[in-house]
Amino acid sequence: MDAAGVDCARWLSCHFPQGAEREKIRESTLEGLDTASRKGKHGGRPPVITDDMLHTVLRRRANGESVEQIQPALIIPTGKRKGRNPSVASIYRALAEHAKREAYPEAAEKAPADFAALQAGEVPGPRLLLVTSP
Repeated sequence: MDAAGVDCARWLSCHFPQGAEREKIRESTLEGLDTASRKGKHGGRPPVITDDMLHTVLRRRANGESVEQIQPALIIPTGKRKGRNPSVASIYRALAEHAKREAYPEAAEKAPADFAALQAGEVPGPRLLLVTSP
């Protein structure tokens, strides 16, 4: 066997078992995430803008205040930034997510089930959009 063949054999013996092990770890991680998702759990940081804070922002925005005026009155209750004010960008992001949930409530409710179906290899079928006139 020449030098290139030895290098190739060494590379295969070093990397192939690791690749199989990585794939096994990846599959078990995805199974664990799927199980947690079905239980209603999700990982990641706690949200900066809580439901109470969002309610306060919505109420004060309805009274004509800007996000920049509201921001100093909000305090983050948990996490690494506990006791500080949320950024203006976080408030706008929470407002956008709230608007999306309000506009498409059925999509927000079905998203976890669709994600679980995709993870199981199933393709969720199309849904009809029901438009109601105001």
